[in-house]
Amino acid sequence: QVQLVESGGGLVQPGGSLRLSCTVSGIIFSINAMGWYRQAPGNERELVATITSGGSTNYADSVKVRFTISRDNAKNTVYLQLNSLKPEDTAVYYCSAEVLRGRFYLPRDYWGQGTQVTVSS
Repeated sequence: QVQLVESGGGLVQPGGSLRLSCTVSGIIFSINAMGWYRQAPGNERELVATITSGGSTNYADSVKVRFTISRDNAKNTVYLQLNSLKPEDTAVYYCSAEVLRGRFYLPRDYWGQGTQVTVSS
């Protein structure tokens, strides 16, 4: 099995910062793209940022400049640095990873359980 465990969420004031982490564990041959998504109450889950195994990144327009995604391949971990946070960034943040469990397996997307980020004064 493959598990994704997120950490780093919490309550922060507008303009503040947080750093989210997500570590992938289990039976892993390789990890392709990793990413962060978020879902606010009443809204659909939306893309925040993605990063390929080679380090190429992609961001939603709403978070460009303010958020930074990075990964440590040796630790099977993806990070999301959230700066200049706004109340509209409040959501449950989920990490995702495309994992190959073995040479003869097809890659499959796995998801974490989510971590709450609340931006409020």
